[in-house]
Amino acid sequence: MKFRDLLRLVINNLNRRKARVGLTAIGVVIGTAAVVILVSLAIGLQMNATEQLYSIGDLSQIYVMPSYGGEGSFVGPIGGGGGGGGEIASPDILLLTNSAVDDLRGIPGVKSVIPREYLMSSMFMQFRKMMGYSGIYGVGTADLADLGLETQQGTTQLSRATVVIGYMVAQNFSDPNLRPGQEPPPPPELYDQQVQLIISKWDSEGNEIRRNFSVRVAGVLSESGSEADWSVYMPLEQVKAMNEWAMGTRINYNKTGYNEVIVKVENADRTLEVRDQILAMGFQANTMLDFVQGINNFYKILQVVLGGVGAIALLVAAIGIANTMAMSILERTREIGLMKAVGATNRDVLTIFLGEAAGIGFIGGVGGVLTGWLAGQALNVVAVVYLAQQAAEQGGMPPSVAVYTPLWLPVFVLLFSIFIGMVSGLYPALRAATMIPVLALKYE
Repeated sequence: MKFRDLLRLVINNLNRRKARVGLTAIGVVIGTAAVVILVSLAIGLQMNATEQLYSIGDLSQIYVMPSYGGEGSFVGPIGGGGGGGGEIASPDILLLTNSAVDDLRGIPGVKSVIPREYLMSSMFMQFRKMMGYSGIYGVGTADLADLGLETQQGTTQLSRATVVIGYMVAQNFSDPNLRPGQEPPPPPELYDQQVQLIISKWDSEGNEIRRNFSVRVAGVLSESGSEADWSVYMPLEQVKAMNEWAMGTRINYNKTGYNEVIVKVENADRTLEVRDQILAMGFQANTMLDFVQGINNFYKILQVVLGGVGAIALLVAAIGIANTMAMSILERTREIGLMKAVGATNRDVLTIFLGEAAGIGFIGGVGGVLTGWLAGQALNVVAVVYLAQQAAEQGGMPPSVAVYTPLWLPVFVLLFSIFIGMVSGLYPALRAATMIPVLALKYE
């Protein structure tokens, strides 16, 4: 039997029972629409979460820390002159010395390696009558643009006696002499202003000793949603000098190592590959891509679970298709006998009834895909508006999508609904194909 003849015969047979076919197809519509909506929702949530993580950090950066007590155990930082300054570390401690930094630079795919130190002393900032607190980082680069940071005011370049501050640093300033009931002053405009950094240490008798560093704010970073928003950046050598004063000892990075280094990879696609090589060297390493992978794995599981929930409705629809085809065979027993009497083979009869079952799955699949897509778009509009309001209240970034339907999903669901129809109609079709023509013609 030619495919064109088969298709015409299947369409004519389905048209003869429009009401029954329509009611059966509604079950398939519900099932396929549920699969499309639920899986699209999971994919949209995954994309939204991934976008948020992409906005927080550079996925081509790897944060490398020393390893204490062997591979896989991280106790805490001692680099940058912690402890005894020039003391030699224990053999089971792997430090980020200058030679280790050179080894990291030699890894294929690494674009740059930037040491980073934090101020290991009590510190507060003073601007006129206001005081503020923040973390101070010294970085081994002359331009913070190498770390993927941008400024909304000033420059990202670092030089002696200047600092670049995060977007939220000014929010930490307050007037310590504010009287009860007095309205607090607004955050100060720190760009291009002189700020006093006051660090302190204690002598052997417990007396506090302070030292004042006057610096100019050369730039204010753009909001990034990361730790950079609350940080103050200075040249590495300047923070090293502060730490040496606070700890009363010279710092030799060849012996004590750095607190942390940032490895910049040429291509984010190779981040995990480089991270694995760093871990193999014995250092501790993590990247924002680890969080992205964890999020993706979670949402992949969620897609399977939600798709399975929708597939339950398809299972119910499959039972309906099987019932419809079984009733159709009983009603058309004489017709089947006549078809066989005029030369139709078992294969021809099997193909016709499987085609009708697949046709019901196709009709329901098309309707379900369209219904699911339209419902997803409507839900997307409502969800994006709601999530945007929540983001505005919490200070986060608004989502661009809440429900996303990739092209492969409707195609897969449509093919799956056709497959479900064929599987559901397989047993009734086999019964029809194996009927004995004489008995079928005598059936009342």
